[in-house]
Amino acid sequence: MWESESESAAGHTYGGGLITSSSHGVKTEGFVQRGRSWYVATDIPSDFLVQIGEASFHLHKYPLVSRSGKLSRIIYESHHLDLNKIVMDDIPGGAEAFELAAKFCYGIAVDLTAGNISGLRCAAEYLEMTEDLEEGNLIFKAEAFLSYVVLSSWRDSIVVLKSCEKLSPWAENLQIVRRCSESIAWKACANPKGIRWSYTGRTAKISSPKWNDMKDSSPSRNQQVPPDWWFEDASILRIDHFVRVITAIKVKGMRFELIGAAIMHYATKWLPGLISDTAIPGDEASNCSITKEQRMIIESLVSIIPPQKDSVSCSFLLRLLRMAIMLKVAPALVTELEKRVGMQFEQATLADLLIPSYNKGEAMYDVDLVQRLLEHFLVQEQTESSSPSRKSFSDMGCILNAKARVARLVDSYLTEVSRDRNLSLTKFQVLAEALPEAARTCDDGLYRAIDSYLKAHPTLSEHERKRLCRVMDCQKLSIDACLHAAQNERLPLRVVVQVLFAEQVKISNALASSSVKDVEPESHATVPNRKTLLEGTPLSFQEGWTTAKKDINTLKFELQSVKAKYMELQNDMASLQKQFDKMLKQKHASAWSTGWKKLSKLGRTTNVVENQDNSPKIPDSSELNKKTTRRWRNSIS
Repeated sequence: MWESESESAAGHTYGGGLITSSSHGVKTEGFVQRGRSWYVATDIPSDFLVQIGEASFHLHKYPLVSRSGKLSRIIYESHHLDLNKIVMDDIPGGAEAFELAAKFCYGIAVDLTAGNISGLRCAAEYLEMTEDLEEGNLIFKAEAFLSYVVLSSWRDSIVVLKSCEKLSPWAENLQIVRRCSESIAWKACANPKGIRWSYTGRTAKISSPKWNDMKDSSPSRNQQVPPDWWFEDASILRIDHFVRVITAIKVKGMRFELIGAAIMHYATKWLPGLISDTAIPGDEASNCSITKEQRMIIESLVSIIPPQKDSVSCSFLLRLLRMAIMLKVAPALVTELEKRVGMQFEQATLADLLIPSYNKGEAMYDVDLVQRLLEHFLVQEQTESSSPSRKSFSDMGCILNAKARVARLVDSYLTEVSRDRNLSLTKFQVLAEALPEAARTCDDGLYRAIDSYLKAHPTLSEHERKRLCRVMDCQKLSIDACLHAAQNERLPLRVVVQVLFAEQVKISNALASSSVKDVEPESHATVPNRKTLLEGTPLSFQEGWTTAKKDINTLKFELQSVKAKYMELQNDMASLQKQFDKMLKQKHASAWSTGWKKLSKLGRTTNVVENQDNSPKIPDSSELNKKTTRRWRNSIS
């Protein structure tokens, strides 16, 4: 709390808060109380009785009618001229306020304080104690005290506004609530430099400077004033008055994150179940007033939360949403809360999302609610990504990072709720497929959720298991996840084959890249990739595999053996292929040469025969002798 310099001076102006009427007709020394009755200490017997509840005031007509227009009208306009009793149970402020007003009528000094001024001002208005009856009547003096003393003090403004809770609608109609709210808002937004202050609502561990100790010093010189110095004082107000103060503070231009912090502080104080997770007992009839009050608080707080994205935390919004659903707040306000959560859904935690389902016979957790929150988030991200002001690379990177965080959060949520036997396959599948494919760079968390669901639902048919595993992309599983899935008997055989194929593709790619790179650079390049895979794997998924670590190591060793045998088989296959090619070549060559020899021999034989038929015949010896003889004969002759 801090107080202005004019506070002490204001008290002296009004005689320390003491007021009296300028004249009075009955000389008295004061009022005497006997049980629940008040008597005027005077020798003149009373002739008028005012009954307010159980309290009785034995007074005189003249002092009252001379200053109260209402009492004057009742007495003189009554059909009973000898009227000596009146009942006023509806007077604002009750018997305490009427006692002060009656003392004022008798000229007795009345001590005005922040605690009684609002009731006295409303009672004076009810009694019509205006300037028309007497100059300086009670309404005028009460208004002066409010304007020049109360509204200049932070502490008095808080006290008066708190006292107005029992004076509706009089305090509203007389603008007391509005003026106090604006006074509080102005002081909360003002620079405290040059103002002497002290706390009113701080805990004992904080040393609070007092009014008398500070003297002329300023907190800007000796002690830094924290920005939330006014939270505790404002949180003592009733919800409707707190809303009036926050509304006035918004008009003054206070930072939205500070307003949001004040709202969270107020909710923590007035809604115990918001932090301690304590629910209202099931018998709503016996707790109707508490339920109604908390419902009104939630509805009022939702209406004044600043529209900016980070004005309040996502955890606070989710807890408020859980209480709103439990207390059956108006559906429109619940929808508004869901949209607010969707705006900053990437800031949520798994513990805040585990909101129980209050519909009997359904799943343990409200999966439909998380589905709606995710839809609001995707709509918001789509709007921001398509906005012309969000086209920079940094903004688009923030959107992608937000989607990745939400994907990990949804996978963790699915893993947690999958243990519920009442969770239907359709709800699991719809929530798992709600995010776009680009949101998940690694499906290890989704695989973990699927495996957990299969454990909790062993009676699923083969078709249902295939349908469940269809939400997962085997190509996005890490090496550890592939090794685990390869020996997971709960998975359908088709999915296991897909996992093995995906792993084989990775092995082939690794072998292809290893043949190009040297051993040392490959070792350096593999380490960060392995680290990236592990960082991308959710912690809950890693913890769930601790029991299968031995099997994974064994499979790794066997995988290395398979790789080695695979390389040996490839080498043997290559050598066998070479030998086969060589033998095939030799076989073709020998067949050709043999055929050629046969063809050449056959050709020679044919030529001989042809030559024998076509060449001239060689004559034998007899024919030769005949020709020779003939020639000789011819020559002799």
